[in-house]
Amino acid sequence: MARLPAEAALALVWLTRLPAGRLLPATPPALARAAWAFPLAGLAVGLIGAAVLALAAFAGLPAPVAALLAVGAMILVTGGLHEDGLADFADGSGGATPERRLEIMRDSRIGSYGVLALIVTIGLRVAAVAALFGDPWLAAAALAGMAAASRAGMAAGLGLASRIDADVHGHLFAVH
Repeated sequence: MARLPAEAALALVWLTRLPAGRLLPATPPALARAAWAFPLAGLAVGLIGAAVLALAAFAGLPAPVAALLAVGAMILVTGGLHEDGLADFADGSGGATPERRLEIMRDSRIGSYGVLALIVTIGLRVAAVAALFGDPWLAAAALAGMAAASRAGMAAGLGLASRIDADVHGHLFAVH
């Protein structure tokens, strides 16, 4: 498989639940090499949310319902990856020591801080999309653009991490 399609497939596998795994070669590329495709994976997520929003607008659903469906679709497509991390972080913030915070974050159960963080952040996303719903096409474009832009930020962070000592990251970010 050509390098660029393999890297794009890896970005989809890493950042979404879309069935792109079968597109990967037997030896997938290093994750850091696929970082250029993170915005494309984000765009795919955003376009799915935008499509749901457009269908909801076409069906005449009220703005809050359409926005909730669009945000929900995007969460489903990513497998709730970011929401899970946010909930773990929020729960861990209540730990008294660094060791206890890490122990709480590794716990698979969600606590009250995690639930509250999810309610607030999902509510804010839904409210933001609903506020743009006066022009559903603008709202759909904003969903797609912001999903791509946020994954571009991840790629930038990954680029920084690849320059940090590989022993710290267990070679996850190493470029070979």
